[in-house]
Amino acid sequence: MLVAAFVILGVAVLLGSVLAVLRLQTESSAPPWSLATLHGFLAVGGLSCLALALRGPPRGLDRGVASFGIIATSLIALAALIGVALLATRIFKIRISGMVIGVHATLAVGGFVILTAYVLLG
Repeated sequence: MLVAAFVILGVAVLLGSVLAVLRLQTESSAPPWSLATLHGFLAVGGLSCLALALRGPPRGLDRGVASFGIIATSLIALAALIGVALLATRIFKIRISGMVIGVHATLAVGGFVILTAYVLLG
């Protein structure tokens, strides 16, 4: 289940990178709904898989990465909350600053990097 969460979240991170590039290239319009929706569903699915994977026995105690799973889940959950706020701004057609997108991306990528360490070392 942990590897499935890693793969699903990896695809979500790649799709989020595509969305960020599209957003930077077309400052006047938002990226397509279909890509944003797929990104959100993959991220929520990966977060759910990760939460289920953490219910099992602890991993990585001998290497000191036992808490990395919880840290990664927390960062990705915070990114998901900001993602919901981004969705709300898009639905209500409110213009947001790039700072909010930057914080969302920083939390998500940070969580994914810690998850990568947890999967590889744990």
